[in-house]
Amino acid sequence: MKSILLLCILMCSTLYAQPSATHELKEGSISGTIIDANLNEPLPYVTIVIKNSSNETITGAITQDDGTFKIAKLPEGKLTATIQYIGYKTVAQPFQIGEDTYNVDLGNILLEEDIASLDEVTVVAEVSTIQQKVDRKVITVGKDLTTAGATASDIMNNIPSVSIDQQTGNLSLRGNENVRVMVDGKLSNVPVDQLLKQIPSTSIKQIELITNPSAKYNPEGMSGIINIILHKNTNIGFNGNLNVGLTKEINARFNSSIDLNYRNGKFNLYGNYGNNIGNSTNYGTIERPDDNSQQIFNFFNNNKSHLYKFGIDFYADDNNTISVFTNQNTYDGTGIGTTSILAPNTADRGQVFNTVSDNISSQYNVVYKHNFKKEGEKIDLEVDYNAFDQGEISGFNSFNIPFPPNYIDFVNTKRDQTTINIDYVNPLSEKAKLEVGLEARLFNTDVNYDSTGQSFDATGLIVDTPSTDFNYQRDIYSAYATYGKTFEKWSYQVGARAEAVTDDAKAISISESSSETTPFKNEYFQVYPSAFLTYTPNEKNSYQASVSRRVDRPGLQQVNPIREWSTPLISSFGNTELQPQFTNSVEVNYTRKLEKGSITGGVFYRMIEDEINQAVFIDRLDLNKVILTYDNFDNTSAYGIELSSNYKPTKWWNFNASADLFAQTQKGISEVLNTPLGQEPTINDIALTEIKVNNVAYNFRMNNTFKATKNLTLSVFGMYRSEQEGLQFTNKPMYFVNTGLRYSFLDDAATFSFNYNDIFNTMKARFESNRPYPQIGQFNWESNTWSIGLSYRFGGGKYSALQRKNRDDNEKSGSGGFM
Repeated sequence: MKSILLLCILMCSTLYAQPSATHELKEGSISGTIIDANLNEPLPYVTIVIKNSSNETITGAITQDDGTFKIAKLPEGKLTATIQYIGYKTVAQPFQIGEDTYNVDLGNILLEEDIASLDEVTVVAEVSTIQQKVDRKVITVGKDLTTAGATASDIMNNIPSVSIDQQTGNLSLRGNENVRVMVDGKLSNVPVDQLLKQIPSTSIKQIELITNPSAKYNPEGMSGIINIILHKNTNIGFNGNLNVGLTKEINARFNSSIDLNYRNGKFNLYGNYGNNIGNSTNYGTIERPDDNSQQIFNFFNNNKSHLYKFGIDFYADDNNTISVFTNQNTYDGTGIGTTSILAPNTADRGQVFNTVSDNISSQYNVVYKHNFKKEGEKIDLEVDYNAFDQGEISGFNSFNIPFPPNYIDFVNTKRDQTTINIDYVNPLSEKAKLEVGLEARLFNTDVNYDSTGQSFDATGLIVDTPSTDFNYQRDIYSAYATYGKTFEKWSYQVGARAEAVTDDAKAISISESSSETTPFKNEYFQVYPSAFLTYTPNEKNSYQASVSRRVDRPGLQQVNPIREWSTPLISSFGNTELQPQFTNSVEVNYTRKLEKGSITGGVFYRMIEDEINQAVFIDRLDLNKVILTYDNFDNTSAYGIELSSNYKPTKWWNFNASADLFAQTQKGISEVLNTPLGQEPTINDIALTEIKVNNVAYNFRMNNTFKATKNLTLSVFGMYRSEQEGLQFTNKPMYFVNTGLRYSFLDDAATFSFNYNDIFNTMKARFESNRPYPQIGQFNWESNTWSIGLSYRFGGGKYSALQRKNRDDNEKSGSGGFM
């Protein structure tokens, strides 16, 4: 028995001495790049959700700007990466951590557009969509909005939170006109109102509303940036796209565009041409109830614009790319206008003016891009030069007005702008990234004014109008840095941009008897911080919050002391001593993905320092005339809410809707005449008053698309804009309804469209004012139009083109080019 017991003890000891069958668990990681399957371009901000075999969510992340992602600390076992992005098909990619594979690289993952939910075709989206990203709202312009107008100017009122004055061409975002407009990430040298009328709507792919830009963007634009992204032919071999269109109400306007490219081996050659040619008419009235007088305006314009672009991309190898292009924009315009003044017991008075204007804008751009061996590390060097030259001759002929006599104004404007920037990106870790950059922006503007007219001097004597040479220089040197990090369901980015600015202006006024020089110089240094935070708790919900500081530097027309325009009763001048205004912005957005669409809601708040606004003064040489100019005022604020959605109730009906409400306080200066009834006004009757306007306004837009057959689509778009109170006028409500149809044929290579805009003829600019005297007015333009269009695409194949870094500039008339 003792021997048996001893044997059992030895066996048990031997068993316990065997190595354990278990091992220490290890953690792994997964990485990859998300690519748009149609454009072959990386997709930023795509949601990656990691689930286990029980379909439980473990962790997640979003892709970086270059489409890459990496998720660490994953447990062993069979897992699934679910890739989701609004407007694209969801992709589920299974993988396994363990069995000697702990760092999984999924490579390039292609996302295809969700045709079932968005009803899109290969090149141009059938239906417009609204997408909320981390720092911007992206409107993909489908054929439904494209058929609503011939040019970019025509469709701007269809975009959420955006409004355009069809009379002046002034563009506003969230009720504020201090907004920068870019085309493919660059400001244009062409004046904004003119540029929007030169871009065919069929050339627009997307419109980005960057309401709270990060530090890597230049900080100009109080209400943000509007970036118009144009279609770029990305096909192998020889390919092209041709568009022609005709719009008519009273006059006919023709527009066309053609895009061509040839891709073979390491070279890609491309060229673009677009034009808008035609006549336009608008007219209006302004009544003064206090003296029963009336001004009647009639304007006729004949404009021709042509835009050209030529470029080449050279792909030396996988790590080095050089791209060169030039833009050439030409414009010729003539205008005829009449202003008639009717008053009781007074002979009819008025003025006829003729304007001839032409300009050319040239851009030359070179970009060098180098990718380092480390994945995601890269450096970009860009040099951009712009030149703008415009000549304008305006003749003014008065009847039954004793002064001023007939005269002619000559104005020549020259601008040259040079931008040099270098940007460096370095992924510091799997989830962190650093971006830094340097930039120099050098601007010079020279305006020469001469006139055959006469004016009054300080003593009241009639003298010849002096000639004026106005030179304005602005040099900006800046550096920025941003740092971003992603962890689990959260991501953030913080950054700052430092800028040193020098403004140097000089106006030389020369008359027969004297010469007067008015210099102005301003130097300042500012830091513009920004921060972004994103929280994605699950695949259906996303939250974004951001803060930033921005600046609105005075534009050329706001500082130019030369008379911008004049009528018998109104003249407009700039103010050379304007100071920049600064804006601190806070914004929060929420996006909810629905089964058949999505909805986004947001709130914003802005605090404006040294606000720039309009001042209205009475002309001391003629108390019946007023002078419009600009000045700096005290701090003010603005806030608002926005809602937008895409939804597809049925297979044949798709709609998107948006609503926004904003409130803002505006301050300005106006002079009023307190003249006793029945007496002639004198200088002693002038009273200076500061105006404070609390404006609350709202807008609503809705676009419906109905698919009648496989090839035939119908659309109805409606907009309502509430009353808006400004410093000078209170604009009355406006609404309109547009309808259209589109028919595709030749296997969707060709498309015919017809649309009828403002079908109830309700789109009128109606306003009232009590400053400096009571006024009631209305202006009409050719809004009740019909138009037809034809587009044809040819060629095939795709390649990955050079991605240009989005960048803006600082002048309202800006720098950059068309494509």
